[in-house]
Amino acid sequence: MITLEDFYKETAGFFDDGQKYTPDTVFKNIGHFNVFDVGALMKAASGKPPMAYNRRAYYKINFISGRNTAEYADKVIEIEKHALLFGTPKVPYHWQPHNMDQSGHFCLFTEEFLIHSKSGVVLDELPIFKPGNVPVFEITEEQAGEIEAIFKKMHKELASDYVYKYDLLRNYLLELIHYGQKLQPVSAINPPHTAAARVSSLFSELLERQFPIESPKQKLELRTAKDYADNLSVHVNHLNKVLKENTGKTTTEIISSRIAQEAKILLRQTDWNISEIAWCLGFEEVAHFSNFFKKQTSVAPVAFRV
Repeated sequence: MITLEDFYKETAGFFDDGQKYTPDTVFKNIGHFNVFDVGALMKAASGKPPMAYNRRAYYKINFISGRNTAEYADKVIEIEKHALLFGTPKVPYHWQPHNMDQSGHFCLFTEEFLIHSKSGVVLDELPIFKPGNVPVFEITEEQAGEIEAIFKKMHKELASDYVYKYDLLRNYLLELIHYGQKLQPVSAINPPHTAAARVSSLFSELLERQFPIESPKQKLELRTAKDYADNLSVHVNHLNKVLKENTGKTTTEIISSRIAQEAKILLRQTDWNISEIAWCLGFEEVAHFSNFFKKQTSVAPVAFRV
């Protein structure tokens, strides 16, 4: 996982000494926040993205203008003009620019930075950072202008000597987050408040808590529909009925899909051997994992990794 320290080491020397793009901005008492200009970073890095496809130990909001490929979890999304991406430590993500004609901004922040606000925000409970979503949005010229204005206020405030500037920066950050949430489908922001929906939501949260797999020694704790039903204190048939009604998929189908997604991530971003990945995901035999992966993706793990 890429840490803030890793990020600053990779970008060291990309900016003038007078700019506050150094580890000194990692404030111990209020968490971390920083904002960057994409065009300046691209120019300083000779057009090469400074960070590889990976998980990060911080949150990130990207506003990009230009032709790009956005990689989020196991999804690949082609961007033609303007886009907004919300990155979370739980999911690997990456921008791949198609050319040097890039502009925009991005900000990095930690959960601790928002804890100090009076909003009571818990990042992972916000719809934009909820598991299962793909928070990459193509936006219009008008929307791009509105987002650009927020980032410009961030740059201006971060460089100011105003005593309460971090309170203002938290407000701008929340404004960006809410802007993104308004781009989501209504169903993602206002899920139905029924008993069945509650069980479905608890299942999704429990499923996502099993991930990411961050070490070859870490093994998936919950593997079957019964494992999840027992943890939620419901009968496995009831859980299956609820999920089928709410998602159109069975419990086993949802679990298998999420395990396959994690398998793709591990095959792509780690150098663990197939046997290690299989064991981490709950498969005692490599052959069983290979058959499972091929059934889910129509390709063998070895072929996918190439």
